[in-house]
Amino acid sequence: MAKATGRDDVKRYMAAIPGYCRTKLLPGAARAGAKVIADEARDRCESDRVAAAIVVKARPVTDDTIRVVVTVKRGFAYSLGVWLEYGTAPHFIAALGGVGARKLNKSLREKKGNLTLVIGNRPVGPEVFHTGSRAFPFLRPALDVKQAEAIRAAQNYIISRLSRKGIGPDDMDDDA
Repeated sequence: MAKATGRDDVKRYMAAIPGYCRTKLLPGAARAGAKVIADEARDRCESDRVAAAIVVKARPVTDDTIRVVVTVKRGFAYSLGVWLEYGTAPHFIAALGGVGARKLNKSLREKKGNLTLVIGNRPVGPEVFHTGSRAFPFLRPALDVKQAEAIRAAQNYIISRLSRKGIGPDDMDDDA
């Protein structure tokens, strides 16, 4: 009579596969695909400051869903990114103690002067009309152009980590 050994090891191994896929494999594949989109967005971006702040974030939403986001880091680069992606409407800019005019406004208040804006080291008055700016989209076109390549990158990530010999970066066997 034949004797089978290692049954418990096989059961443990098989039980570990869903956890590995959920915590390591799928988030890694999502990041690999999003990296392709992020690289294209950096190439298309009009601002070096915004391009340097483009990041990829991947996190599990549910047991079978991974959300991956290509975005710009929070801060001033994020604001610039939004203005670049969508443009701006015409608007007034007033000297109200904003971040860029803080020191000037403080010194003017101390001297009991009127608030004024300084653009290019020239005072322009208490308010100025900005005519707006046209959009220079870089995130959405990057997705549109590189979507198929991103899917291939995610597939290659998964294939490189799954093999006939088991989970891991082993080479795939050619005989099927």
